[in-house]
Amino acid sequence: MASKYHTSIGSFTRKSTFFWASVGATVGLANLWQFPYLASIHGGGLFIFLYLACLLLVTLPLMVTEAVLGRHSRHGIVLAMDGMVKDAGCSPLWRLAGPLSVLAAFLVLSFTAVFGGIVLAYVFFGAADSFRAATPEAATGILTDLVSRPGGHREFMAWHAFFMVLVVWVSAQGVVKGLERSLRFLVPAALLLMLGLFALSASHGRLDSGIEHILALRPDDVGFNSVKAAFFHAFYTLGLGMGVWAIFGAYSTSHTRLKRSLLAVVLMDTLVAILAGLMMFSVALDGASLDGERGFGLLFVSLPVTLAQLPHSQLIIAAVFLLVLMIVWATAISLLEPVVGWFREWTGAPRGWSAVITGVAVWAAGLGSLFSFNLWADYRFAGATLFRWLELTTGGILIPLVALLIATFAGWCLTRRYAARILGNTPVAIRKIWYWVMRLVLPVLVAWIGIQYTVFSLSNLCDNGSAAIWCTQDGAPEDPMPATANDDLNGVPASPQSEGPEPEGDASGQGAENQPAENAPNGDDILYHSV
Repeated sequence: MASKYHTSIGSFTRKSTFFWASVGATVGLANLWQFPYLASIHGGGLFIFLYLACLLLVTLPLMVTEAVLGRHSRHGIVLAMDGMVKDAGCSPLWRLAGPLSVLAAFLVLSFTAVFGGIVLAYVFFGAADSFRAATPEAATGILTDLVSRPGGHREFMAWHAFFMVLVVWVSAQGVVKGLERSLRFLVPAALLLMLGLFALSASHGRLDSGIEHILALRPDDVGFNSVKAAFFHAFYTLGLGMGVWAIFGAYSTSHTRLKRSLLAVVLMDTLVAILAGLMMFSVALDGASLDGERGFGLLFVSLPVTLAQLPHSQLIIAAVFLLVLMIVWATAISLLEPVVGWFREWTGAPRGWSAVITGVAVWAAGLGSLFSFNLWADYRFAGATLFRWLELTTGGILIPLVALLIATFAGWCLTRRYAARILGNTPVAIRKIWYWVMRLVLPVLVAWIGIQYTVFSLSNLCDNGSAAIWCTQDGAPEDPMPATANDDLNGVPASPQSEGPEPEGDASGQGAENQPAENAPNGDDILYHSV
């Protein structure tokens, strides 16, 4: 067994692996259940331009910073920050960015795996033709029967465990045989499947409807709220603040061009989100059945109901959720890496045992989120379930705090000469832009995002009946990323179906009379996160 703090955490063997692994880390559920909605209500193609500007000028520099920290140190984020702080002679408090980022990755993965269990189940539900001629009420019944049916939590736990086994199985085989081989197959396969489904939706649906919603330029729909929406989505969709980019930078080969690869990743992430939006709105045969839909309601209710209208819907629905499964699987594999890397460097344990131990810990932590939908649904602290507090803590505090620490450290603690050395061969103009973005722009912007997110989240608990002390204050904070006058949530608002009355049937449309639909995942469960 290697000694503590001297473990070689591994390396990719091909320079292109960094690109494929990074695409797998960035393309997540937000590309499917959030971006199409935002583009459709915030000006279509104009919102895409705003979003790209936010990515390239603001969040891409932070991605580059995390990646070069890992590459320079050849360690995960904890030891990378530890070494950098010592070299720069700065306060030891900056080291907090390391363990906080690992904690954020651990917590986000714990509830991402719960979503993965739902998606895995839906692959089989689609193949079994459970959504044949499904109505919104019946589709809601399928979701609630799986997630929050009294006494049915064991089935949900089985799907959750099955998904975690898939994730741990890849990680336990090592960086090359597990992570590199899997992501080099999984990510291109998912992209090819998406292209096939897009071609199918364009030929059997209404591509003009998708273009109108996603690509058409609508200046009247663009305002200050559109800019805020673009900033929020750009920040939370790229996996920042969780040590993913540091560990991938540490794994990258010496001849991998990190900055060029990350630029390609950002563009690929945007392209996937656009294709997802075009695909979804094209299959909406009436042109409006997905309007105003996002989040759980879009992915697990409205989309299956819409796809059920197409020929061979059984195969199409199964293929769509297989695509979603591949996306969530790649995201989960990426999120586990910072935790496994930290555990190996902390203990010197072998790769296989590190993956199994951390995977079991993630699975156990995920049970808290899973039980929040069923067994513990009635147990709330300050008006929120355990799952809701975990999501708010990671999205509103941990991730922005880590990003703020890294940006401030890079901008104010590193000398320009030292920063230029870790950045590598970079044009002087690009290096100057990076320096001032890290020094002035990102700290202010990230702090604003974190404060807006947290304040609105706590206010939203008051709207849901919380009697917490902060609910006694007059005046509700402004929605940090408002969409319409009637929306009360940013990241994943509730669908009309998920907040409606008790469904009439179970997965077959019959007999779920004792399961309230409001216990299913809805808009009040998730505001925003990077899965």
